[in-house]
Amino acid sequence: MPDNLTIARGARLWPIEEIAHRMGVPGEAVEPYGRGVAKLDLSAANALAGRPRARYVVVSAITPTPPGEGKTTTSIGLVQGLQQLGHAATVALRQSSMGPTLGMKGGAAGGGYSQVVPMERINLHLTGDIHAVTAAHNLLAAMIDNHLHHRRQLDLDPENVRWQRVVDINDRALRHIVVGLGPRADGVTRQSGFEITAASEVMAVLALADSLRDLRQRLGRMVIGYTRAGEPVTAEEIGAAGAMTALLKEAIKPNLLQTLEHAPALIHAGPFGNIAHGNSSIVADRIGIHAGDYLVTEAGFGADMGAERFFNIKCRASGLTPDAAVLVVTVRALKYHSGHYRVVPGKPLPAAMLAECPEDVRAGAANLIKQIDNIRAHGVTPVVAINAFPSDSPGEHAVIRDIAEAAGVRAVVSTHVRDGGAGAIDLAQAVVAAAAGGSEFRFLYPDDMPPDAKIERIATRLYGAADVAFSPEARDQLDAYRQQGHGGLPVCIAKTHLSLTADPTRLGAPTGWTLPVREVRLSAGAGFLYALCGDIRTMPGLGADPAAAHIDIDDNGEITGLY
Repeated sequence: MPDNLTIARGARLWPIEEIAHRMGVPGEAVEPYGRGVAKLDLSAANALAGRPRARYVVVSAITPTPPGEGKTTTSIGLVQGLQQLGHAATVALRQSSMGPTLGMKGGAAGGGYSQVVPMERINLHLTGDIHAVTAAHNLLAAMIDNHLHHRRQLDLDPENVRWQRVVDINDRALRHIVVGLGPRADGVTRQSGFEITAASEVMAVLALADSLRDLRQRLGRMVIGYTRAGEPVTAEEIGAAGAMTALLKEAIKPNLLQTLEHAPALIHAGPFGNIAHGNSSIVADRIGIHAGDYLVTEAGFGADMGAERFFNIKCRASGLTPDAAVLVVTVRALKYHSGHYRVVPGKPLPAAMLAECPEDVRAGAANLIKQIDNIRAHGVTPVVAINAFPSDSPGEHAVIRDIAEAAGVRAVVSTHVRDGGAGAIDLAQAVVAAAAGGSEFRFLYPDDMPPDAKIERIATRLYGAADVAFSPEARDQLDAYRQQGHGGLPVCIAKTHLSLTADPTRLGAPTGWTLPVREVRLSAGAGFLYALCGDIRTMPGLGADPAAAHIDIDDNGEITGLY
């Protein structure tokens, strides 16, 4: 099979205005942005509001291997499969960060014959939304340091500034820096650092805001640090929120593209999947939910992380609830969870892991069973999508079907990477049946539950923990947030995505362990608290052989090496 870039380059794109027209988006709301890409004005949501509501489907996965299990590809394949059945379907996805694209992960536009195109545009800049987030975030950082330099009236404590700078590149050397070196005219000397742009609270705000006014209010509420007396200081008080909103005025508009089979694809926002909710934007979903028969969206990482946050953070903010869920599983992931193989990020999978071995698949079943249960905990029964790889055997697929059937759900083999929508017809039929049956959606916890109890509910009900150990600092922070009026916010647990626990080396579905919470931070603008469990890096580094080393331009001006 040709590589992803070759397949994408061979696509014949329909005019993006035609894609929008088929969604019912009025022409005046479509802002073309080069060949095959458009921005959709926020008026599109109001224009479509009177149309029937689409079935809403969230795609998640079991705890992944480091390379991932293909949620994006499956989401795209599913939409194309729904189209093959005669349904109008739209996919809503996060925008990929250039850090992972140029690092070890590669592109995030799907794969094989289930891709969103133009592939190069998606992975490199697109319409500049991430750069706008970078600029808005760093404007606030500059105004904070300016405030310190001029000794403004807020008495902001230089040692208690929580707002760092961001850049959309993996660069470990920027994790810890000192700013303000030199004479006094060059600013106040203090320790700081950089995070990747996807980790910015501004990105989380962009994904959760439902209008330009809401965006402005959320940006103003962001807490950037504390005074010497311990009082929180907001972006509004620094005087930056208005200009930040102006910088994001175009970025809040969702991007419209198309799949290889011309299904509409809304690509918008890309909040970090560890310290934030890891889901695409609410404004994109509010357009897509009235643009056809089905809206399919992807939640980052495994069901214990992205799907949990989709249910308890995004659905709370949007008011939209899912009709069905898809849980992506691969043969290789279940073999990984057997504990029989060592997988190193950035390196090829062990050859023995790709050999036929149904026994190893069955040995890793606990994680699949637990993630099925995690989705069911929210009143939704998933369809298990077996994302088929060439190295799989029919016997290994049969084992997964048996595991799913024993858990009371249906598992379907999907060959969408090789066959596009035609390879996802069985999956699409299963999703149609699941959505028709409806869900009894419920949040995992009520708003008025204390935040420490919310953390304990997630850890014990979804992760399999026996207990949660809060550090004294975390307890003090939770008390302070309650006193400040933030106790009713949902919570996001920042932990490794490679395990149900906080330890990336613990595979399967461990029980009887304790979740350590060392710190709890406030994302007041995004509207959630996040608990830090383990070592979560918000600025990735490059590997020994980064993807960027293989990307170039040929004599015809075409990009090469992007995958």
